[in-house]
Amino acid sequence: MMNAAPDQKSRLERLLEAGHFTVSAEVGPPMSASADFVRKKARSLVGIADAANVTDNQTAMVRMSSVAASVLCQQEGLEPVLQMTCRDRNRIAIQSDLLGAHALGLRNLLCLSGDHQAFGNHPQSKNVYDIDSIQLIKGIRELQEDSRFISGSNCKNPPRFFLGAAANPFADPEQLQYIRLHKKIEAGARFIQTQCIYDVERFARWMEYVRRHGLDKKTHILAGLLVNKSVKSLEMTKQVAGMHVPDELVERMKKASDPQEEGVRIALDTIKGLQSIPGISGVHIMAVGWESIVPTIVEEAGFLPRPSLSEVEEANA
Repeated sequence: MMNAAPDQKSRLERLLEAGHFTVSAEVGPPMSASADFVRKKARSLVGIADAANVTDNQTAMVRMSSVAASVLCQQEGLEPVLQMTCRDRNRIAIQSDLLGAHALGLRNLLCLSGDHQAFGNHPQSKNVYDIDSIQLIKGIRELQEDSRFISGSNCKNPPRFFLGAAANPFADPEQLQYIRLHKKIEAGARFIQTQCIYDVERFARWMEYVRRHGLDKKTHILAGLLVNKSVKSLEMTKQVAGMHVPDELVERMKKASDPQEEGVRIALDTIKGLQSIPGISGVHIMAVGWESIVPTIVEEAGFLPRPSLSEVEEANA
């Protein structure tokens, strides 16, 4: 079992600090109590991804606890990035879960607002949103730096997480997205995972803003990538608010004799384009319902073998 020492930085944090271009993936917990389901997904990504997001009731569907699934991933040798949303818990429950997560050896934390419950399988449920993702980042940063809970009371043995947040380079209004990005970084986000990128040119313009304001020096930008296996999945992605899928990509998939192969080629072309943009520290690969393709993407993109921590330590010696 791979457990982090109380003061040890995560693999993801150490790789990014050493300047390595990182590769992260995603593990979606099941809508069941099956530990084997999580373990199998985790094993398939060991040696492929430097870390993997473990989603928190993704799409507002009831799933296995992200904390529990993260521990299962860690037991299989895959470093997890624990996702924590503000939708389902108030500040008491969030801080409680994070104290427990740290005690179990989890060290990476991605703070999110969470998908609205109206999109899930319990639309009648009441959302919480006691605090938002920016307040959560700030609260956890102050907890670990100043040993103070959000309430202001003291914490004797505070946790230490590598804090991350999400950003959408394509959502409107554009200026609001820039404001939120600044606030998340100022609150303490050490890495930023972006929404899925299909329009590399438009993302490059977003990165120009990031570099112009020195944000790439304050945080690590991990570019999001979604791998589509069919025309239908790409068309559905295009309908999601805040997503920008160029029409030519849809036409490209429609004309392909093998849509799955074309989906892989589109992903690889996107990665190649992303690698040419200064200021990007890594890619975050998502393949919802097609996780088995991730090793192929990583290998064909030339990202194997992944660096070991001993290589990082030698380079920094």
